[in-house]
Amino acid sequence: MGEQTTNIILKANQLSIGYKTKKVESIIASNINFELHKGQLIGLVGANGIGKSTLLRTLIKVQPALSGAITLNGNDLKSTGTLDLAKQLSIVLTEPLSSKNLSVYELVALGRHPYTNWIGNLTENDVSIINNALELVNIIGLKDKKCFELSDGQLQKVMIARALAQDTDIIVLDEPTTHLDMYHKAYILKLLQKLTKDTGKTILFSSHEIDLAIQLCDTMIVMQNNDVVCDQPRHLISKGIFESLFPKDLISFDNNSGSFRVTK
Repeated sequence: MGEQTTNIILKANQLSIGYKTKKVESIIASNINFELHKGQLIGLVGANGIGKSTLLRTLIKVQPALSGAITLNGNDLKSTGTLDLAKQLSIVLTEPLSSKNLSVYELVALGRHPYTNWIGNLTENDVSIINNALELVNIIGLKDKKCFELSDGQLQKVMIARALAQDTDIIVLDEPTTHLDMYHKAYILKLLQKLTKDTGKTILFSSHEIDLAIQLCDTMIVMQNNDVVCDQPRHLISKGIFESLFPKDLISFDNNSGSFRVTK
């Protein structure tokens, strides 16, 4: 029991998310409860506009929760300072890079920022961690290339390597397969699965690639109109969760194949 508890990296308890102004509180989802464990690949899925990005922003402390609690490594997220947070949680967002003139190595090296001194000098240990991240993502051969020279798929791998170089317990990615073709969507998610096994890190990502997430994830968080469910994919299938995710007039979920099909 104790070991199971120590393996909980991120926990949500009676979490309510949304937006709050002086006059109005707009709740997007409430009663959210889940535990994310060490070394797991977790997919966050749901229909467009259901609140996936809002949940992610709340979990990474970009947006305040309306109520409830989030704990990171057993500590309240609200009281976790910026530097301490950056040493425990790294983020890969969909926003374009502010400067693509950096080399791949320079961009990945930015992941060491929480650990370097005020002028950003890299130690031998920093360099070793950066090179290891490049090796893990298999982009060591690209390290001297400028980021503007890269394809979307290559750039996404570089961003993942930067998060690895930050050396946090959990990596959170917002739709990491956006703008990629089918092959590279599968490649990136398969890479994330491999990284959880190779590094023991917890990786949480949001995605519209539900079929791929079902095949590759250890755990999935499914956002529905009136509920947020977290469980293993096979349990979610047996509970009929995916069958009720979308209107059945156009697509339906096949429990036997574990995939969505166009309704004939």
